[in-house]
Amino acid sequence: MFACLLCRVRAPKCVARSCVGSFANTRHLTDTCSDKGPIRIGCASGFWGDTATSVPQLIHGGKLDFLVFDYLSEITMSLLTAAKAKAPNLGYAPDFVHAALAPSIHEIHRKGVRVVSNAGGVNPLACAAAIQDVVKKAGLDLKVAVVTGDDLMAHRSRLAEVKMADDGSSHALPKTLHSMNAYLGALPIRRCLDLGADIVVTGRCVDSALALGPLMHSFRWGKSDLDLLAAGSLAGHLIECGAQSTGGIFTDWHRVPDWDNIGFPVVECSADGSFVLSKPPKTGGLVAFGTVAEQLVYEIGDPRRYVLPDVVCDFSRVLIQEVPGIDGGAVKVSGAKGFAPSPNYKVCATYMDGFRATAVCPLGGPRATEKARKTAESIVKRVKRIFEHLRLEDFSAVNIQVLGAEDTYGANGSNKDAREAVLWLAVHHKDKKALELFSREIAAAGTGMAPGLCGIVGGRPRVSPVLKPLFFLHPKSQLQLDIYVDGQWVESLSEAEPDTPEPEAPLDCAEEAPDAALPSGPHCYRLEDMAYARSGDKGDSANIGVIARDARLYPYLKKHLTASVVEEYLAHLFPPGLHGAVTRYTLPGINGLNFVLKNSLGGGGVASLRSDPQGKALAQMLLDLKLRGLPDLTTMLG
Repeated sequence: MFACLLCRVRAPKCVARSCVGSFANTRHLTDTCSDKGPIRIGCASGFWGDTATSVPQLIHGGKLDFLVFDYLSEITMSLLTAAKAKAPNLGYAPDFVHAALAPSIHEIHRKGVRVVSNAGGVNPLACAAAIQDVVKKAGLDLKVAVVTGDDLMAHRSRLAEVKMADDGSSHALPKTLHSMNAYLGALPIRRCLDLGADIVVTGRCVDSALALGPLMHSFRWGKSDLDLLAAGSLAGHLIECGAQSTGGIFTDWHRVPDWDNIGFPVVECSADGSFVLSKPPKTGGLVAFGTVAEQLVYEIGDPRRYVLPDVVCDFSRVLIQEVPGIDGGAVKVSGAKGFAPSPNYKVCATYMDGFRATAVCPLGGPRATEKARKTAESIVKRVKRIFEHLRLEDFSAVNIQVLGAEDTYGANGSNKDAREAVLWLAVHHKDKKALELFSREIAAAGTGMAPGLCGIVGGRPRVSPVLKPLFFLHPKSQLQLDIYVDGQWVESLSEAEPDTPEPEAPLDCAEEAPDAALPSGPHCYRLEDMAYARSGDKGDSANIGVIARDARLYPYLKKHLTASVVEEYLAHLFPPGLHGAVTRYTLPGINGLNFVLKNSLGGGGVASLRSDPQGKALAQMLLDLKLRGLPDLTTMLG
């Protein structure tokens, strides 16, 4: 029987499970056996394609205990699924192995930094094998652990009907199903670290779990520590998108210095759930109330009921306070509340839904907008005539946008007579051969239609399959997760809780009601003058978070920026006949509003034919909205 020399107790009573058995690793015993001081976690990637320059800055300047990498989105999962279908050893993010880990593996080992990433995508075991090759070539001894079990394709025959995540209705799965992956939680990541893993690789999990798992391991937080789990999930949520919380895509982008060397986020977390968010010294970017508040509202729905596998979080009363005197800025974050988790996993499935092709053509000269539109309409008309001749069906969908003419703004656009424009012509069809015909007809516009067409960006449009997402719920009790260490299966576990009821949403917040007796006046202000804003996507829905620049402006935002105002301003985004498409929630802790826009992205992701399929520019568009009937706010604010 082994004894833990650091905590001076015999192994069966030792709280550090890593002290027992063949996976003992004395370098990590102090992580779990002593009363821990703050734990520092840095995030080096917010998506597959993020800069690899983040890794050395965090390793050398972050003073880290853990380094996490987030690579997965719904679109990324679709791409990785398609890659694995072509080659069984693909399906993970190779950048993680070759661009992030390999160049810095010696420094990671020397500094004792432990790594957690969801870079495994749809093939985490293959990702781990590639990492082990890197470790072996470096002559190091690092334990690589893997979490599997999120892939539900093996359960397909038992899933005759599934419960939709958005409305609870039951539907049969599509016959062209391509992938199914559950969003796992932090418990299996914690277990890998308990077993002494130096590097943990997962498939699909919620992004925040990459930070919550290390915190649960380090501080021995249990399943019943709901407020702590919510605080750890909030820390993970704020850093999961990399530089977005340190000044990236900030509303006041002109205030953010040195984008070329932008710092990546570090959270310093204590055992009581409190934490400070900052970035490495001597890096660019900015950590301030606005940058972090924008990230808080990013891609959330009801902030009082942010559902994660480990905990249901209430972020509505979270406070963000700037900490003075820290290079590059820092904020202290507090106020997250936690409730019992759902008995179900959210699952993202993808299914084949025909094919798409997109032509992008710049045009110049007088009346460029008119030329672009007529060119697109003529190409579509010509191809439809070919379809009729060959007895092919019509396009399933066609999207014509003239970028530069502000088509994305709908009726709010104002630049209709641009002398430079870019034609965006995207089409969908169930038959690949039909789109190959479309692709061949684009170039003819260069000699047979309007003058000034400069070329086709990327050459002849590529025909690609459409993998459309759908989201449903699956009982945790029916899913077994497996853990591997250094290529060997170690154990299975479940994240299910016995007899856990589905959590109910908190009661409506009194903050939803507008403040009474607010003064009015003759003044008009652009929303950007009053607020920060950030937009994101979930499938075919988008959200726009709006945060008051000053607490005194918040009552005016609540009164004037209603769900109906936002729906009317962005009416061109929604399918015809859809009413009640926008829901508003309040976040009084940060003086913020969150708007959820249903069915606003034309299918979302690769299923959308729009130039902004993830709603990245929606907040920027909303910032141009003019709020009228206001008093002189400049005088009020001094």
